[in-house]
Amino acid sequence: MSSTSSGGGSSRTPAVELHGITKRFPGVVANHDIDITVAPGTVHAIVGENGAGKSTLMKTLYGMHRPDEGTITVKGQEVRFHSPSDAIRHGIGMVHQHFMLADNLTVLENVVLGAERRHGIGRRARAEIQKLSAQYGLGVEPDRLMEDLGVGDRQRVEILKVLYRGAETIILDEPTAVLVPQEVDELFDNLRELKREGLTVIFISHKLDEVLSVADDITVIRRGTTVATADPSTTTARELATLMVGGELPVPELRESTVTDHVVLSLDGVTVRSPEGRPLVDEVSVDIHRGEIVGIAGVEGNGQSELIEAIMGMRHLASGRIRLEGQDVTGWSTLRIREAGVGYIPEDRHRHGVLLESPLWENRILGHQTKAPSVRGPWINRVGARADSERIVAEYDVRTPNIDVIADALSGGNQQKFIIGREMSGQPRFLVAAHPTRGVDVGAQSAIWEQLREARAAGLAVLLISADLDELIGMSDTIHVILRGRLVAEADPTTVTPEQLGSAMTGAGLRAGGGSTESDSGAEGTDRADEDGGES
Repeated sequence: MSSTSSGGGSSRTPAVELHGITKRFPGVVANHDIDITVAPGTVHAIVGENGAGKSTLMKTLYGMHRPDEGTITVKGQEVRFHSPSDAIRHGIGMVHQHFMLADNLTVLENVVLGAERRHGIGRRARAEIQKLSAQYGLGVEPDRLMEDLGVGDRQRVEILKVLYRGAETIILDEPTAVLVPQEVDELFDNLRELKREGLTVIFISHKLDEVLSVADDITVIRRGTTVATADPSTTTARELATLMVGGELPVPELRESTVTDHVVLSLDGVTVRSPEGRPLVDEVSVDIHRGEIVGIAGVEGNGQSELIEAIMGMRHLASGRIRLEGQDVTGWSTLRIREAGVGYIPEDRHRHGVLLESPLWENRILGHQTKAPSVRGPWINRVGARADSERIVAEYDVRTPNIDVIADALSGGNQQKFIIGREMSGQPRFLVAAHPTRGVDVGAQSAIWEQLREARAAGLAVLLISADLDELIGMSDTIHVILRGRLVAEADPTTVTPEQLGSAMTGAGLRAGGGSTESDSGAEGTDRADEDGGES
């Protein structure tokens, strides 16, 4: 650890300086007296636990918030941003964790949308996009339809969008959260190319090994203020974790097997089709037993979402059956499935997890309206819901002033911790866990993994879907690979590597030692991917 870092020691004018930044919201100080200096032509990582203030700080730099105190300096000039447009005019661009792209438009149309004045919408715009793509090694084709692109390509389009608008400093918020290892390597190659061209990257991530591999400088934020800077060449992930949360880096791992012969959830030939008749989930069959965690690995957009929604009663099956402990629940409503003991940690917490404008105690009731402590007879049990919300906040370390705060006031990671606490409190017999640790810090990761381990040991059956391949390997009893809506391979978590899983997810199959591969299915998925132009 050091008070100065490799890039920060440069004599050149800093690309960005934040000095004494303080931002308050009702009941909470999100940032307090933050100081960060970002050297030009570097990758500067900012790490911190959930609720540490990273997102608020970046939104302030990008003009989405105004600081209550402190100054922002860009290339030696003090600036005051009133909107993202002001930040863009000063060369600041931001790629958000949740992509802001229209699937029904082409790459060109997505890139120029809102920036038509720069190069028009035709030949000049196409030429500029092609030039930037080649200059920074992005490999983006202007006329590709967005819905035909995989996650890695979509991210490159987002980077191209900010470059097209003249960004010289790019903020990347959790850019690797949804990428497979090969795509992470490609992204880091892109970042190195951006550096070679003199651009600056501010990199927000919870994955400390990735931070150490790509960053030139690291700033650690804890409880809303800067606590240290670090040189990645002399710092370990364990030291960073200690600075962030005061503990060691957690490792996802299961202990002794708890898998029984009792099938809790059975999927038999489950097929879901699009309105046009295209199979989104294609003949999926799998049994999940009591005390078992079954992992699903796949590039996002290959049927995971539709499979989850089918299980939860949010999509109708074109064919196949779903059975819960032998009972046919095909066609049941979501409420009836929830009442039957199915817990649900959604992949999109804002869409299916929380009501952003409602207080936490009301969100405790969400999805559990017919069960204690949410009700007392025919009435909502406010006292019981509030008391249990207090318990979840304490047990899951949800950083909030009180349970009357609306969910939108919490960081994404703290929203996630509250959702997981709520779902585990419902004592489910089967749990759908979609990206349970996405966007949470290392301390929260450890707590979530321990909750899953304890629930598994107590007999809970879990379907785990995650883009974190280390998490899938460490927390699964068996892993299936999904490609184009089909289960194309099965892997043994004790022998498979993230690289092998990533290869199978893109249709290349598993190598020796990784498990069994359904070669015909994998080949068919690859052919269809080539035919359609990428993952849908």
